[in-house]
Amino acid sequence: MKKLVLMLIVTLFLGLVVSCSKQEDHTGDGMPKIVDVNLSVNPNPGEPNKPITFEAKVTQGKEKINDAEVTFEVWRSKDTNHEKISVKHSDDGVYRLEKTFQQEGTYYIISHVTARDMHNMPKKEFTVGAPSEKEDGASNQTMDGMNMDDHKNH
Repeated sequence: MKKLVLMLIVTLFLGLVVSCSKQEDHTGDGMPKIVDVNLSVNPNPGEPNKPITFEAKVTQGKEKINDAEVTFEVWRSKDTNHEKISVKHSDDGVYRLEKTFQQEGTYYIISHVTARDMHNMPKKEFTVGAPSEKEDGASNQTMDGMNMDDHKNH
């Protein structure tokens, strides 16, 4: 009887260990790890008629995500026209867009990233040539579902 109880305890323990090891995309409390997006603009400031590279590096914990849906939304400050450009995976969790701007001014970019049933939308401000007037309440904060204050009507 003691051997049976001991075997049952060992089996339950091993089952728990295997179950926990398969949930590496979750935090210790069972919640999924956040899909993190590191948005970069290079160079910043840029020059008119010269390409600027935008990169969204998408990860979940240490894992690089290669199957995210990524759209870059770009606009010049105070402009109501926002250009949305879908981008494909480049390499190692990086989604890249190269774009040239003819008009100088202050611009904004948001990368809309959907992966693993999560949505993350970091926003960056960048300049092409001489800066123009900034939008009201503009900031460089990340809007990742926990800080959505600056994402107005987008």
